[in-house]
Amino acid sequence: MYKVVGIVGSPRPISNTRYLVSEALETLKKEGIDVELITLGDKRIAPCEACNACAELFNCRIEDDFQEIYEKMVAADGIIVGSPVYFGSAAPQVMALLDRAGYIGIKTRAFERKVGAAIAVARRAGANFTFAQLNYFFFINGMIVPGSTYWNVGYGLNPESVKDDEEAIRTVQNLAKNMAWLIKKLKA
Repeated sequence: MYKVVGIVGSPRPISNTRYLVSEALETLKKEGIDVELITLGDKRIAPCEACNACAELFNCRIEDDFQEIYEKMVAADGIIVGSPVYFGSAAPQVMALLDRAGYIGIKTRAFERKVGAAIAVARRAGANFTFAQLNYFFFINGMIVPGSTYWNVGYGLNPESVKDDEEAIRTVQNLAKNMAWLIKKLKA
C-alpha cells in the first residue's frame, strides 16, 4: 500500500490551507493511496536550535511533537505540505517542522526519492514565494516534485473561502492525480 501524509501548517482548525490539502488527500484516496492528515495547529513544534546534536543522534534532541510527525514523514511515500501565507512567507509552524526535518533528512537522506508537493494559500499576495519556499525542502532532500496544471496556490480570506477558487481546487486535484501516478511508478 502507498501512503501520503498531508501536513497543514495553519494554526486554525478550519482553514483554507486545510481545505486544499484535504482536497488533494481525497483525490489521492480515490487513486488508491492511503492518506493521513496532520495538522500543526494543535501541535508544539519548536524551532531548530542549531545545536547539531542530530548530526550524531540522527534525531532531534528537542522534546516536542516533532518526532512523531517526522517518523510519519519518513514512513510515507509522499508528503504534501500546505501553508498559509504570513507576511509574504510560510507560517512559522511549517518552517520549524521543515527546518528540523530537513536538517536530519539531509544527513540521513531519509526523504530521498519520495514524492513531495507544496500548497500555499494567500489572502492576496505572497503565494508564489511561499510555494517556492516550501519546495526548497523537497529539492534539497532529493525528493521528486510533480507538477499540475498551474502552481499549487489558492486564494481566500475567511475560513474555507478558498472553496470558491475553482482553479485552485482543480489544480490540487490534478496535483494529487500526478502524485499518485508518480508514486505508483516509483514503487513498481
